[in-house]
Amino acid sequence: MTELQECLRSYMGVAQEDMQTLLSFFHLTTLEKGDYFLKAGRICDKMSFHTAGLMRVFGQHGEKEVTQWISYKGNFITDLGGIICDEPSRFSIQALTWCECYTIDKKDYLDLSQVIPRWPLMERLLITHCFRFMETRIFALLSMSAEERYRYLQEQNPELFYSVPLKYLASMMGMTPESLSRIRNKLTT
Repeated sequence: MTELQECLRSYMGVAQEDMQTLLSFFHLTTLEKGDYFLKAGRICDKMSFHTAGLMRVFGQHGEKEVTQWISYKGNFITDLGGIICDEPSRFSIQALTWCECYTIDKKDYLDLSQVIPRWPLMERLLITHCFRFMETRIFALLSMSAEERYRYLQEQNPELFYSVPLKYLASMMGMTPESLSRIRNKLTT
């Protein structure tokens, strides 16, 4: 079973009889380092399942660029406001490394309920999973100290600390690069 199949089965409860139909809508895509998956202000026209590489979700806050998330293997990536509500994105999504994804186009995504009758339930399960993940992340940002956030991210995704510029990780954890360096030095000495 591929990683995409496992994710569709576990997150969305996709039954075996619907799996091949659903998979037929996804196509392999790649991004080179620096390529944009989505630019802020545009309406997202796809959703992808990330199988290799890293992408950064970021936006502007005044003059400051803020990293919202680093997407990695095993995650879906899209802008729900665009793919579902047809709204321009507030965020850009850019490849930090070469990336491989399985991608479904917006039109096909929106038409899935015509070919898979259980699709509305499956979609609700996926969105619920994503929402719960975001709730956990927001709670961590609001309730944990900077050191606890560092440890939490390191436990969840240690590979990010070797692959992503520290300024992006610091921004994603709600701290300055200097604070991140101090915490890192404190915990590694």
